[in-house]
Amino acid sequence: MPEAAAVGSGPLLALEAVTKRFPGVTALDAVDLSVAPGRVHALVGENGAGKSTLLKIVAGAQRPDAGKLLLAGREVRFAAPRDALKAGVTVMYQELSLVPQLSAEANIFLGMEPERRGVLDRRTARARAQDALRALGAEFDPGILASDLSVAEQQLVELARALVRDARLIALDEPTAALSQVEAGRLFEQVRGLCGRGIAVIFVSHRLEEVRRIAEDVTVLRDGRRVFSSRIAAVSDAELIRHMVGRDVEYARLNAAAAPAAVPRLEVRGLTRRGHFTDVSLALRRGEIVGLAGLVGAGRTEVARCVAGADRSDGGTMLLSGAPYRPRSPREAIRRGVVYLPEDRKTQGLVLGMSVRENVTLATLERYSRRGVIRRRTEREAAARETAAVDLRPPEIEREAGTLSGGNQQKVVLAKWLLADADVLIFDEPTRGVDVATKVDLHRQVRALADAGKAILVISSELPEILALADRIVVMREGRVAGALEAAGATAERVLELALPGAHAA
Repeated sequence: MPEAAAVGSGPLLALEAVTKRFPGVTALDAVDLSVAPGRVHALVGENGAGKSTLLKIVAGAQRPDAGKLLLAGREVRFAAPRDALKAGVTVMYQELSLVPQLSAEANIFLGMEPERRGVLDRRTARARAQDALRALGAEFDPGILASDLSVAEQQLVELARALVRDARLIALDEPTAALSQVEAGRLFEQVRGLCGRGIAVIFVSHRLEEVRRIAEDVTVLRDGRRVFSSRIAAVSDAELIRHMVGRDVEYARLNAAAAPAAVPRLEVRGLTRRGHFTDVSLALRRGEIVGLAGLVGAGRTEVARCVAGADRSDGGTMLLSGAPYRPRSPREAIRRGVVYLPEDRKTQGLVLGMSVRENVTLATLERYSRRGVIRRRTEREAAARETAAVDLRPPEIEREAGTLSGGNQQKVVLAKWLLADADVLIFDEPTRGVDVATKVDLHRQVRALADAGKAILVISSELPEILALADRIVVMREGRVAGALEAAGATAERVLELALPGAHAA
């Protein structure tokens, strides 16, 4: 295990102008970061701010396009995660990376098993695993299968893995997301113990009360840029939130053409799905756009999937125009006029190998068939009409859907559901991965659908998008509704205050 490093002797890890680009987006833009040994440095920001990309670069899972990583003052270039591990850098992601069929000790030494004359030295492995787990306060047998451990115990196995690899820096990505308060408290005790050994810790969390409880330093990322760094004691929660959402709103506010209907078209009351969300209530009215905001993991998509018949709920009721509504499948929901445009349009919204025409008519193909034979002329006319309505560019309905841009693929999905004559539309991250001009175009189309009498729910992690589109905003936090805001009084800061666990506005 590593010797205690001299705290304050300079940064253990330094990022200098690190940049990472993906097609159509700059995930990190000249980011600087300095993490000192023996200290916890919190990394905070909205969904999509660049936190995960930064951790993947630190872990060697991705390479930066520009900039430098320095470890203890020396520039390093990690070609793969194995290189980072050998250098003493461990990243623990929210989705733990243990092999469930292996024991705790086997997971601890996976890839670096101790040997004696070419044979696995089980005695040494067991003794070193016990030492590492004991140092972390673990009380379970190292021979137990990882699948039989709780999430908190699995995290201790990951930390023990870092210790036996002589880790100098450990990054924790939302480590308390699946832990109880008691388990989180124990984890923080282990983190403090790691810092006492001189290990540097990067702590990524949306929970500001935890950031304040465990971290000494904090950095805010926004839109891929580092916008603020400070000692945590010198900044309030309200200031952090302002830095997190302090960008200019990119989109013009789109107001409703008329007041929405008085009676809800779709009503959800106390909807619950165990392990995902609890007691969720909301209503959608014709002529209205409701925004569903919250952090990743808040339960927004899970609610949408239950409403759309993709998943079954465990409790609560739903009403469609006042009548009981409990779809047993997406087909039944579609038949009753409720459709879901999924976040992952490539795998769930389209068949990429099919043409635009085939995708647009896929859900309503029986309309264009007679005795099992498709009437191609009628089908083409319908597909051409709906793709023109969504302004597909170029309007080539025989083109393979997989060759289209992200924005045009989303338009094809929308055309499919317009052809189905749905009047309740659920958009899940409708503009993810599309350029700004296409976003504005899609916003205009969503607003036009509402003005035409559709009832619309928009799930988005982009606060400017929610603020531009929604007439009402429902905010979810940790599987529950945290509050609702009318568009007139909604601000990015207020939405984020509701979405962040433990945030307190000044």
